[in-house]
Amino acid sequence: MTTLFDLTTPPPAAPAAAGGRPLVIGGDLSLRCTGIGSAEWTDYVKPKATLRGNPRLAYLMEEIGSFLKNADLVVLEGPSYGHAGQGGHEELAGLRVMVQHWLWRREIPYAVVPPSSLKLFFAGYGKASKAQMRAAAEQWYGRTFNGPGANDQCDGFALAAIGCHWLGFPLAEIPAEYSAALAGCAWPEREAVTAR
Repeated sequence: MTTLFDLTTPPPAAPAAAGGRPLVIGGDLSLRCTGIGSAEWTDYVKPKATLRGNPRLAYLMEEIGSFLKNADLVVLEGPSYGHAGQGGHEELAGLRVMVQHWLWRREIPYAVVPPSSLKLFFAGYGKASKAQMRAAAEQWYGRTFNGPGANDQCDGFALAAIGCHWLGFPLAEIPAEYSAALAGCAWPEREAVTAR
C-alpha cells in the first residue's frame, strides 16, 4: 500500500488542462476548512471538529495531497501575520511547511502568494473582504461561490487564477493594475512548470 510519504513510486505525470494550459491548483490552507481550486473546479477539505494535533494534520495532508498530486504548479496562500488572537498558529505553520515539503519531495513547483497580493490581484484591493472576493469572482470570472466552504473555495480559485495569469494563461481580462500584485509573490522558476 502506498502511503502519503512513500516516494518509491513516482506520481504519474500530470495531464495538461484543457487548451494546453498547465494544471494550476490553488490551496488556501487552513486547519478548519482548506479551499482547493483550479480553473475548472473547486472543492474544500474540512476535518471533523474532534480532530486535533497530529491526527488532524495527517488527515489534512492525505486529503490535500490527493488534490495536488497531478499539478504542474501549486499556488499556496501565505501566512496572514495581521490576524492577532488566531488560535493554532503553530499547527497551521506546521501544515504549511508539511505541504510545501510534500510538494518539494515530489518535484511539484509551488508558489507562495501573500494574502494582500492575492486580494489586490483578484479584487483590486489588498484588504478586500471575503464578500468582495466573491463579488470579484462573479464580476471578472463569472464564478459564484455559495454554501459550505464558499469563501475557502473562492480563495482556492483565486490562487489558481493568479498562477494561470503568471504563466501567461489568464482566466479573465482584468484591469492592468491588478497584475502589479504578481511582483509580491514567491514564484518558482517558470521552466520548472512549463517543462512538466
